Amino acid sequence: MNTRQSPVRDEDSFDVERMHTWLTQRIDGLAGPRPDITQFTGGASNLTYLLHYPHLGRELILRRPPTGKKAASAHDMAREYRVQEALKPLFPLVPTVRALCQDPSVIGTDFYVMDKVPGLILRGRLPDGMDLPRSGARALSEAFVDTLTDLHQIDPAAAGLADLGKGRGYVRRQIDGWTRRYAQARTWNTPSFRRVTAWLADHQPDDSALCVVHNDWRLDNLVLDETDLRVTGVLDWEMATLGDPLMDLGSALAYWVQADDDRIARTTRRQPSHLPGMLTRTEIVERYCHRTGQSADNWPFYETFGLFRLAVIIQQIYYRYHHKQTRNPAFRNFWLAVNYLDHRCRAVIRRSTGN
Repeated sequence: MNTRQSPVRDEDSFDVERMHTWLTQRIDGLAGPRPDITQFTGGASNLTYLLHYPHLGRELILRRPPTGKKAASAHDMAREYRVQEALKPLFPLVPTVRALCQDPSVIGTDFYVMDKVPGLILRGRLPDGMDLPRSGARALSEAFVDTLTDLHQIDPAAAGLADLGKGRGYVRRQIDGWTRRYAQARTWNTPSFRRVTAWLADHQPDDSALCVVHNDWRLDNLVLDETDLRVTGVLDWEMATLGDPLMDLGSALAYWVQADDDRIARTTRRQPSHLPGMLTRTEIVERYCHRTGQSADNWPFYETFGLFRLAVIIQQIYYRYHHKQTRNPAFRNFWLAVNYLDHRCRAVIRRSTGN
């Protein structure tokens, strides 16, 4: 499995013995020595840990919120747990969740534990010795979009998730909500985004549909079979809700850096979407619309929203670093990415308006 792990950072540590005692009372077969624990370093939102039980040959995953200031609706462990539990029968790529803890006396925060999904996770670079031919890259990028369309076609009511979101008006709530979050997290070294948010507010379409949206669809949230790169798991359901599918696609493509993007985009790339054979963003949109019957007429809006939303997420993380709520050095230069995304948003707007 191509994941980065390290010893648990001091600021993210917790009482492993107490956690282990709590788990053994709820998951069969865990009695015995406490697990070895490492921390996954790839994420920047909820904290993720590997619980390794050498005497059992078993591995579990623990998820918990980060420290520091958090958006009021973010990092809801019970909600993330419930979404996966409900979706599993209809979308088998969801991990199997095992236990949810809402007692802060155990590790200081809510957390949940799930099975580890075995397989390969692709990060910015392919693993050493791995070669992905053009045909393989194309098939992988097609699976990237096709699996998303499969998720979007699930009936929320059939999954027991009809109450997961607030219903119609999703586009408006997203524009208002992300605009407010950015204002609350802005620091002196980042732009206002006033032109971008005003344009989004003035050009927002009606909801195109209402479905289960993942809200963090990226290649590095897909687990792949190590032999044929089939998608075998989908991770990180923290922000899943009922929403507009084209907003979900726009958010996903904000991370999709292709081979002909500028140097800054290529430098900040976190997934191998640039490889020869990978679909371009335009080709992904065309394939998605062909499979779903959606229209791409308003795509500049969804593209701009995705880039702005990514800027807000990055800024919220940087806010914690800026105010010394986390010492993680990986966040030191996130403010530069926020400035760059403001530039990207303005470029899309200029192209769409012709000025």
